[in-house]
Amino acid sequence: MRMRSAGSWKVAGAPVSFGVFELSDAPPPLTAGELVGALAQAGYDGVDLGPLGYLGTGGALAERLGGLLLAGGWADLRYGDEEAFRAGLPALEATLDVFAAAPAAPPHLAPRPTLGCSGSPERFARPGAGVPGLGASAWPAYAARVQEAADRCRERGFEPAFHHHLGTYVETPQDVERLLELTDVALCLDTGHLLLAGGDPVAALRDWAGRVGHVHVKDADRGVHARALDDGADLRELMGRGGFAPLGGGELDLPGVVRALDEIDYRGWIVIEQDTLPGRRTVAQNVADQAANREKLRELGL
Repeated sequence: MRMRSAGSWKVAGAPVSFGVFELSDAPPPLTAGELVGALAQAGYDGVDLGPLGYLGTGGALAERLGGLLLAGGWADLRYGDEEAFRAGLPALEATLDVFAAAPAAPPHLAPRPTLGCSGSPERFARPGAGVPGLGASAWPAYAARVQEAADRCRERGFEPAFHHHLGTYVETPQDVERLLELTDVALCLDTGHLLLAGGDPVAALRDWAGRVGHVHVKDADRGVHARALDDGADLRELMGRGGFAPLGGGELDLPGVVRALDEIDYRGWIVIEQDTLPGRRTVAQNVADQAANREKLRELGL
């Protein structure tokens, strides 16, 4: 397999892999300094932002990154509801403010605003269960709001990517296709979410090559997912049960994903994620998982 220079891509880790995906009154499982240190020691080049404020803002951000680059960060908006969408725009702007304070990087490695879609009431209860999504009449307004969010990011100098996600209106390959038809936004292709939504991540990388602007490499256990669906579990419970496995522990064709990334001449961030809940595993176990995940990609040439 032909492997290109590492300057074409970099590998980042993510706070969600350590159970840090929201901030509350309870302290996170590990501090930002501990997380960044663990990723740097394992050979990661960057880190995703995580919850707003976790890695700091303004001048504190670069200090906490400790030499790592900022790969991107989640910006959640309710595209299916006009009023809720408007109410969420200040949070998007706040996220972009944090990006603006990040250390400089080449354009293809600048932090990507990851436009996330809040869960839909119908789909969130049973992620990946084939519950019908948006009706044909609702798609134009939904897509117009996605496009508006993307344009706002570009006005601030950042190129966004839309993240399809279990339990939302853009979940299945068919949903993704429709969104790509109606917008010009790049896609954050998440291998684990696509796998559990019935897609083929390797084929998707090839089919959507011209629109893939960001990649989350994530493994998933379809057996855990099926049992969670049978129990009526929600997405949070799926994470708590280990539905997103360490790389090599699920059904993801990881060598195929790496080959496809090379074939499409992908340039940008490869973010390893293993979504989990705080307390499901010890901090030491999570640190070991993420070191092993990085080594899996290194063995495949990344």
